[in-house]
Amino acid sequence: MNANREETQLSTSASPPSLLDLELRPGSPPILRTGAVEDPAGWADGYRAALRAVVAEHGSVLIRGLGLTAADKAAGVVRRLAGRLTTEKEAFASRQTYAEGLYSSSHWPPNQPMCMHHELSYRLEFPGMMMFACLTAPEKGGATAVADAPAVLEALPPELVQRFEREGWLLTRSYNDEIGATVAEAFGTDDRSAVEDYCRANAIAFEWQPDGALRTRQRRSAVVRHPVTGRRCWFNQIAFLNEWTMDPEVHEYLVDMYGAEGLPFNTRFGDGDPIGADVVQLLNTVYEANTAREPWQTGDLMLVDNIRTAHSREAYEGSREVLVGMADAVRLADCSPTVEVTTA
Repeated sequence: MNANREETQLSTSASPPSLLDLELRPGSPPILRTGAVEDPAGWADGYRAALRAVVAEHGSVLIRGLGLTAADKAAGVVRRLAGRLTTEKEAFASRQTYAEGLYSSSHWPPNQPMCMHHELSYRLEFPGMMMFACLTAPEKGGATAVADAPAVLEALPPELVQRFEREGWLLTRSYNDEIGATVAEAFGTDDRSAVEDYCRANAIAFEWQPDGALRTRQRRSAVVRHPVTGRRCWFNQIAFLNEWTMDPEVHEYLVDMYGAEGLPFNTRFGDGDPIGADVVQLLNTVYEANTAREPWQTGDLMLVDNIRTAHSREAYEGSREVLVGMADAVRLADCSPTVEVTTA
């Protein structure tokens, strides 16, 4: 096989995907073209180990050609690849549930990007693998871009990294029924006792407001080690969930409506100090310098190592439907956290 070929059509009878089967282009995630596949779920079952090896090597892979245009077909493939799907808890935005462990993309205004982040990186247990199946590609934009977490970490100023390693990062949330996920959507219940039990078990400080609204705080490590490779990764949602990443008009509206302390979500340094707009801009600039993107095509599937690789959702026009599967639950305690888990 010629290693210089940019494309290799992979049929169901071909040998397992290897590095030679991939399109490797600067600025793009690795792409694997399958050719015609009559039974996508069976194909996924046969190539599960090989695809996971590709993700272990590169951090992500975009699979093109499976024709995943319906939720049931995509669900069959995702389940074969996942082994065991995980249920989302502590969501920051609402989703539609297709089946247990299978969701729509987070409901987020299409004209506003979802900046680079690692899914559920503020939880004590989070998915090690993310799977995205594009049932309908948008007319314009809407790519799920990726960024290598070790490369991002290496590019950040050492003094900033050292502070986050010492202090961690703090996520504050104020739940309401208008913006972001509701209490019931985030915790799976709106029963106060059950919510409080969950918070205590997961190192989340909580406070019920006079109007019945819930506010929470949780401190987590910003840098972790990959549980398999041991590589240090910039692993958090510091920039994405920070107030300065919001559209300025949206930020102004939310502050007017709920007050500076009542924003649906915000991030701080682990000692509680505010994170300035300059730091957030720096983080997003470093992410952009290390971003790889490929426009979705209807039927595509993308696999992402959620610890090694951050992902984003770019603004888009037109209809966009992407099914999301989360798998391979990983405990923060198994990733060499740099700060003690406390309720801050």
